[in-house]
Amino acid sequence: MRLKREFIAHEAGAEAVLVPTADAGFSGVVRGNGTLGAILGLLGEDTTERDVVAALRERFDAPAGAIERDVARALGELRRIGALDG
Repeated sequence: MRLKREFIAHEAGAEAVLVPTADAGFSGVVRGNGTLGAILGLLGEDTTERDVVAALRERFDAPAGAIERDVARALGELRRIGALDG
């Protein structure tokens, strides 16, 4: 899976923003924290949920299961708005 070209990810300080282009079929702005920014950064190339979780485990110190839940929640929302290929 990867982020569709119709969506533009941007990090501004501690905030991540995902903006659709006119062709996205979704209107609105998705805002999130640094964790979302890291996930969006990893979705710039083809990856798997497992690989995203592994990369975030290396980057963040979080309680057991927290990263898995955060990644699953974020990917679910990105799928819901049509932002993911694959």
